[in-house]
Amino acid sequence: MNIDLYSISNQMPEFSNHQQARDWFKSQFEDNFLLRSSDEMSGKKIYYYHIVKDPDTYKNYMESFSKPEKHEITNMETFESYSTVEISERGDVTILI
Repeated sequence: MNIDLYSISNQMPEFSNHQQARDWFKSQFEDNFLLRSSDEMSGKKIYYYHIVKDPDTYKNYMESFSKPEKHEITNMETFESYSTVEISERGDVTILI
């Protein structure tokens, strides 16, 4: 899946909360927009999502964490299979390559 993150950033509207931002990304990427974790920073909740660009590579990478044997990343393909999106509870969005 070829995703132009620059275009996405330019098309993205302003959001007033996490739910609005999440819904917009979900409408753009459907099942390829996945919540991975959340955290609190300076008393504010941040949600971390992945936009999956290469589902097969991404799936293998995620499944490797559930295996007891050591897994090694031998090329950049794994990291190119997704991009991380940070969404604050206030709707601030950061897209990481």
